[in-house]
Amino acid sequence: MKTERQTQAPQLRTRWLHDSGGLIWHLRALRYRNTLWSGFRSEVKGWLQSWQPPTDKLIIIGPSAGYTLDASFLQRWQEIIVLEPDPLARRLLRWRYADARWRFENLDVLSDINALAMLAKGFAGHAILFSNVLGQITPRNAAASWAWKQELRKALAGHYWASYHDVISTARPPDAEPASAPPPATGLDEILVSYWHGGELEIVDHCTYDLGANARLRNDSGSAYCIWRLLPRQYHLVEWCSSEPAADQIMVAGLATEKDC
Repeated sequence: MKTERQTQAPQLRTRWLHDSGGLIWHLRALRYRNTLWSGFRSEVKGWLQSWQPPTDKLIIIGPSAGYTLDASFLQRWQEIIVLEPDPLARRLLRWRYADARWRFENLDVLSDINALAMLAKGFAGHAILFSNVLGQITPRNAAASWAWKQELRKALAGHYWASYHDVISTARPPDAEPASAPPPATGLDEILVSYWHGGELEIVDHCTYDLGANARLRNDSGSAYCIWRLLPRQYHLVEWCSSEPAADQIMVAGLATEKDC
């Protein structure tokens, strides 16, 4: 029998073929995950290790088969709810991380901000991780993306949540990794200059820069950004952010707020 949240929220449609998932994605991962992707996967592992929300329940949105996730991170949780439209990815996820405590749901929370708010209310005891998915669905113009990011923060205001996501993509390789981590709130142009030092830079803007606003978490190296060489001639600047609820907004079950202490 379907629960109330399942009947109210839109359902995921099965997807076998699309650019950022499905069969194409699995073939790319098979070819590049241990070569071109190795540095990026190491950086993501550090981000995930540094993220310590005070709950043992997690929702992962858009993980595919977990090619950029880490086994030690997944084993921390007593329950992991997965929202993933690719049926092959779900099977591979169970196979690749057999010790993780998986639970698969069919809620399409990225089709509508209201659906994301339903998820947040329906799973008040869970932290939420967007696994390199928001860069594919954010509106691609400044005004619409700004409004969308505001609505996302509002929908998740009572949760511990985190995301790593594409900020820009380009065919031009970076000139160098920055000597030190770019300071927060420097602006996207300044971030780009720290990786690409001069000349023309043709980019696809994924309109996710500064998604976490003033609530960014940095790992031990101090960096909230890294370069992902997705393909031999395709480079992505990826941002990591996380957000914590204010004490009077916490929805995570079993947590003490400042008012309780």
